[in-house]
Amino acid sequence: MRRTPSRRLLAAALLVASMLTPLAVTPAAAVHPAPGVDRHHGDDCPPGGLGPELTARLDKAIEDVRRQAGIPGIVAGLWMPGKGSYVRATGVADTVTRAPMTTDVFVRIGSETKTFTVTALLKLVDQGRIGLDDPISDYVDHVPNGENITLRQLAEMRSGLFPYTDDPDFQHDLLSDPQREFTPHEVLAYGFKHDNTFDPGTQFQYSNTNLVLLGLVVEKVSGRSLVDFIEQRVLRPARLRHTVFPVDAAIPEPHPRGYTNQTLTGEVADATDWNPSWAWAAGAMISDLHDLHRWARIVATGTLLSPQTQAERLRMLPTGHPGTSYGLGIFDSGGWIGHNGSIPGYETVTVYLPSRKATLVLMLNTDITYQGQEPSSLVARAITEIVTPDNVYDRPAPLQ
Repeated sequence: MRRTPSRRLLAAALLVASMLTPLAVTPAAAVHPAPGVDRHHGDDCPPGGLGPELTARLDKAIEDVRRQAGIPGIVAGLWMPGKGSYVRATGVADTVTRAPMTTDVFVRIGSETKTFTVTALLKLVDQGRIGLDDPISDYVDHVPNGENITLRQLAEMRSGLFPYTDDPDFQHDLLSDPQREFTPHEVLAYGFKHDNTFDPGTQFQYSNTNLVLLGLVVEKVSGRSLVDFIEQRVLRPARLRHTVFPVDAAIPEPHPRGYTNQTLTGEVADATDWNPSWAWAAGAMISDLHDLHRWARIVATGTLLSPQTQAERLRMLPTGHPGTSYGLGIFDSGGWIGHNGSIPGYETVTVYLPSRKATLVLMLNTDITYQGQEPSSLVARAITEIVTPDNVYDRPAPLQ
């Protein structure tokens, strides 16, 4: 999910309060996880067990990609029941101090937020409070062609609504002031001034506009802020104690510095403390290795949803990009099910391979592409070519 400095901006792995319900402040414990907690207790595969030869091959492959693509730091977690696990950090968390990357860091997870927002939406489907084939006009006014665009089409990225992150005025306004606070309705306005790009349901186009609208639906139907609903109905049942939907630019400690070239000049900048409000329901969240490991299996197997609703979620449709299909806020790449994330300064991948019950999580402190490729995709491909050669994670082009 990517772009050229401006278009990359936030279109693919990310993004974006509602005039209906103001955002509530998240409980302090959710924003600042309690210190001293063993965040890696209870993993289903203890460290090690893959054998020295395979471990050495993975070490070399990851380091080769890191150096070639100029990635400052990488955290990689691979869990393969029956074989063991591989958890490594390589490179640096800070290019100035040269502090090493460690496995216990928090990072911004960009578009992986979509899996949480769509899970919240599907919880309301299971409660019978909304239907996937309801038009968005039933919930949000003034959506272009909203009476013909369904909630399902929004979640599938098949609405035809213009991606607000592609709007030049939005790109300029964000990059001119990365600390600016945006509301969902403000970012939607950038997209709504453009004509829709195609008729609903006829094509795939990755658009963060879709997820911002779904976040507003969750707020209107639940009567609660999206932050509160995800905390209470998704994070707590999933026991994700170190996953955060921030209400400001803060990021819990410890965290690496994040580096981007999505700037007005194209020069590399430290984006660690940029305000993610523009990304909201599509890309604002923060997590760590342990929670993403848990979440990969939960979202891919439907632990929090009814079997019928999970089946709807996993009804994958073509994206036009070889090897990748897309369901309801979730994709399949080479058999690996989940999502990636990209937001200025950070990239992540959280995927689950049902045939092997395997989980792969990657966390990087840059979103700078290498030869047009997202760095997280390069690392994921290198790992899966070694451990699951019949199921290679390979997204050769961004989903947008």
